[in-house]
Amino acid sequence: MILLQVQQLSKYFGAELILSNIKLEIQTKNRIALVGRNGAGKSTLLKIISGQMSHDTGEIIKPKDVSIGYLAQNTGLESELSIWDEMLTVFHDLKEMEKKLRSLEHQMSDPSIYDKADQYERLLKEYDELQIRFKDSGGYQYEADIRSVLHGLRFGDYDYNTLIKTLSGGQKTRLALAKLLLTKPDILILDEPTNHLDIDTLSWLEQYLQGYEGAILIVSHDRYFLDKVVNQVYEISRHMIQKYIGNYSDYLVKKAEQYEQDMKLYEKQQEEVAKLQDFIQRNLARASTTKRAQSRRKKLEKMTLMDRPNGDEKSANFSFDIERQSGNDVMNIRNAAIGYNNQVIAENIDISIKKGDSIALVGPNGIGKSTLLKTIIKKLSLFNGTIEYGSNVMIGYYDQEQAELSSNKTVLQELWDDYPLKSEKEIRTVLGNFLFSGDDVSKIVSTLSGGEKARLALSKLMLQNANFLILDEPTNHLDIDSKEVLENALIDYPGTILFVSHDRYFINRIATKVIELSKRGTKEFLGDYDYYVEKKQELEELQKLEEQTKITKAIPETTSKQAYQMDKEAKKVERQRKRRIQEIEETVEALESEVQEKEALLSDPEIYQDHVRLANLHEEIEKKKSFINDLMEEWSEIAELL
Repeated sequence: MILLQVQQLSKYFGAELILSNIKLEIQTKNRIALVGRNGAGKSTLLKIISGQMSHDTGEIIKPKDVSIGYLAQNTGLESELSIWDEMLTVFHDLKEMEKKLRSLEHQMSDPSIYDKADQYERLLKEYDELQIRFKDSGGYQYEADIRSVLHGLRFGDYDYNTLIKTLSGGQKTRLALAKLLLTKPDILILDEPTNHLDIDTLSWLEQYLQGYEGAILIVSHDRYFLDKVVNQVYEISRHMIQKYIGNYSDYLVKKAEQYEQDMKLYEKQQEEVAKLQDFIQRNLARASTTKRAQSRRKKLEKMTLMDRPNGDEKSANFSFDIERQSGNDVMNIRNAAIGYNNQVIAENIDISIKKGDSIALVGPNGIGKSTLLKTIIKKLSLFNGTIEYGSNVMIGYYDQEQAELSSNKTVLQELWDDYPLKSEKEIRTVLGNFLFSGDDVSKIVSTLSGGEKARLALSKLMLQNANFLILDEPTNHLDIDSKEVLENALIDYPGTILFVSHDRYFINRIATKVIELSKRGTKEFLGDYDYYVEKKQELEELQKLEEQTKITKAIPETTSKQAYQMDKEAKKVERQRKRRIQEIEETVEALESEVQEKEALLSDPEIYQDHVRLANLHEEIEKKKSFINDLMEEWSEIAELL
């Protein structure tokens, strides 16, 4: 079913063309990514589709009953309510239905109604219809849905009575996403939803969106996320839009193939045109061949000439080099405890870094990854342990907060002041490689966008020629093309790298090791992000099996017997959970049938004239409904474990 169509849409900001002749179609179950350079018009198109912004030409066609939910970049949830009460506002209609049901039950239990058979029949019919609507609309599970989404977005350990206004900006952003997911619109529009999410939360969001019933339209620079979620890609480039079927990786392959094919057709036509022009020029003036030349000229005039295929737009172009090699032992961290404001946030940290290592430091938000990097560069002090630096180690540090790039200097002066011995031409050349050209170098640093500040910080880092790069979220604010240029530069870098990133695609390309940081310390995994996830799952499964073995107090005689027994116990627990799920479903189905039967008895003249029997019947119905609610909550908890 077609949910929305965009036809020949154009948008100007003043005299500047942003979008031209845009065509886009959204159908049920579509998972669409909108990609393109920063400033290409992606967010503008999302705002137009969601009704947040007007367009100049074209039209958007959408059935009236199709709902759209839109979450802009870094949108925080502003509310005076608590977390729980704010989430409940999504289900206002269900709450009103619930109140109405209680009111009807109260009216039906009034002894005076039994003398008014017609009125009682109307009440009972209204009650039955409302109860069916309540159930079909999710009335018995909306609280479980709230808990599930809050848990997935890392609010599981929070007191739900916490007032939203007391939370941080990142927490408010996650709550805004939670509230939108609970509304379940037909078209879910998300602009950079992965901002402020750690890797575990990203994984949960991917799984949630994969099972989403409606259509999804996403702008994201997280290529790993796009590969997991989307099945179509629309690219905006040079104001125009092009559709590709498949995920992000498929799009890259098909885009390259399409360019190659278009270039071959273009070159073939250009070759034919050149031959025709040459023949005409040589033969038009000769009497014996003039007719043939005129025929060729008519053929040339009738040809529809192809435009040269658009290649990649201009990308940043840089590389990292080193002034001198470090020793083989770059850094050793032993039994370190880190934190700030006299509070330890992580301890038992042991890391050994060798020359040529490219190490990704991962862990949940707030665990201390950035704190550890700042401790290594001596911006923060160690609480305990030691950090030993190897010989000839020169550190280059990239700060995700770009705190040092807030001056009132121009871009040119900001970089030149750091390297005053270089000529203006050299500084301008470096800035040009990072896409600062012409008047861009005269921009005031404090007015730059996040992407521009990131590129300026990278230009400073490049000129340091350090042999040990410490990078804190280097891909934040960069568009996908700039990320790829940075990845290629780091892959070719001859030094050592320690970095923090939530970009799993970036980690997969750069990392040779992954170190996981937790409150208990560090664990090292050889390989990229996918290998880390695989090994971590294996360890978690092994830990669960060991715990289950302890519970059963089984003491295996051999290693093979132990492995067999643990696997047997794991399968046994899984079978028990599945059986319990089936038991709950069968019980709920039986209870709902019993409730319907007993509610039908409420209209029996013999019963509604017997006040005692009627009251007992109402009480029994309420008990069964309460039991159904309890069972559904248990079902949700078990389902999450499977």
